[in-house]
Amino acid sequence: MYTLNCKGRLLVIEKPVVMGILNITPDSFYSGSRVQQQDELLQKAGQMLNEGAAILDIGGQSTRPGSKRLTAEEEMERVLPAVELLKATHTDCFISVDTFYSAVAKASVLAGADIINDISAGDMDDKMLSTVAALNVPYIAMHMKGTPDNMQSNPVYENVTREVVDYFIKKIEQCRAAGIKDIVIDPGFGFGKTIEHNFQLLKSMEVFSMFKLPVLAGLSRKSTIWKTLGITPEEALNGTTVLNTIALQKGSAILRVHDVKEAVEAIKLFSFYINA
Repeated sequence: MYTLNCKGRLLVIEKPVVMGILNITPDSFYSGSRVQQQDELLQKAGQMLNEGAAILDIGGQSTRPGSKRLTAEEEMERVLPAVELLKATHTDCFISVDTFYSAVAKASVLAGADIINDISAGDMDDKMLSTVAALNVPYIAMHMKGTPDNMQSNPVYENVTREVVDYFIKKIEQCRAAGIKDIVIDPGFGFGKTIEHNFQLLKSMEVFSMFKLPVLAGLSRKSTIWKTLGITPEEALNGTTVLNTIALQKGSAILRVHDVKEAVEAIKLFSFYINA
């Protein structure tokens, strides 16, 4: 069991939980995750919560390979109204904001967000770790080789799992030294990794249990699935469920997904299976 202290409210993870993806963007790789209007955002968020999402993850810019980077100010213009709206209408939900900017992290938490989800684990903004520590909220630190601009150009590893583990040994120490109390680690499937790297990482994912921290798996509809199967992101739900189930078997505590209902069902069946 894990507990995350979200500004005095505890998010208790007794069994794996689901994080639903809400992209306030026009260009995220999966069109089904994009929400542009307030009523659309409320409808999608309400659906995800009704289907069993424990966390709603709001992103203001696409981090798909080769995506155009927004400034912190542009990202705030998208994210903050969404955070405020969701906090006003769904007061009990836990809101995560997906950003690598410390300024966006601070403004988001002040607007009502409970968790910061950083694809760069502080490597793209040297003020991020100290900012999150001062805000006293949980921090999701993800491994990424390079940046969204260049991460898929030619990622090379001698041993991808060992290198990601070594990265987290240092990164967790940095987070603790900065004063961050609650840390979630994300191996970063698809971020500076080939399809082969992603499968190698998934195959040995149980090794991350050594850190005794919640592990997040973000596999939903990613190219590892649809390129391997020769389909599109829109057709990748079944493949997502398969890889999410493997991630659960390997110890994942949080599934970050576009499709909440199916992920919640996978967790329910997995829980019955392990307790049989």
